[in-house]
Amino acid sequence: MIPRSKDLLVRISFYWKPLFGGKYLIVTNTVCSGGMLALGDVIQQSRDKRKDSQKRHDWYRTGRMFAVGCTMGPFLHYWYHWLDGVYVGQALKTVAKKVLIDQMVASPLFGAWYFIGMGVLEGHSVAKGCAEFRDKFWEFYKADWCVWPTAQIINFQFVPAKFRVLYVNTITLGWDTYLSYLKHRVDEQVEEVEMDSPATVVPIPGVKNLDDKL
Repeated sequence: MIPRSKDLLVRISFYWKPLFGGKYLIVTNTVCSGGMLALGDVIQQSRDKRKDSQKRHDWYRTGRMFAVGCTMGPFLHYWYHWLDGVYVGQALKTVAKKVLIDQMVASPLFGAWYFIGMGVLEGHSVAKGCAEFRDKFWEFYKADWCVWPTAQIINFQFVPAKFRVLYVNTITLGWDTYLSYLKHRVDEQVEEVEMDSPATVVPIPGVKNLDDKL
């Protein structure tokens, strides 16, 4: 049994290793980024369905999340490659620099990319995507600071470079669920505004306004 088990592990390793090395690593990072963002949306829609049993799963929305996530994958791949090349080592000072640059540069950029990309896939203009990101930026960015600095310290301190994107995509499942909520919460807000807005007064022909009579 032991030799057969070893043989199975060798075969698994033969197919597994290329996915995290060489030219296939960027493909792995791209698919993982798209897959985790789509899974986050599935989780969020499942939560919404528990609140409202009439809702149906919007697979087009999940597909848009997957597509936007896939576009982020290559950038994440090269972004971490660049950080590791410029700031070499695992000293605390080096890790702190990586985390700070990641928070100040990559986080806002990814946020804009997400909202604009989703907006374009929904048929909206780039300007409307920018406006939505601007409206939700501080809520997004404050939540980002609560989650990612600690996660990235672990990433830069302990995770091998080739597994950085995979690690981030694993940690980001909860974050992706939050992004799905933040992006699609706009529909609920619009409904609330419409319900709270005063009713439009339709004039009746032949009846003068009370102010006119006075």
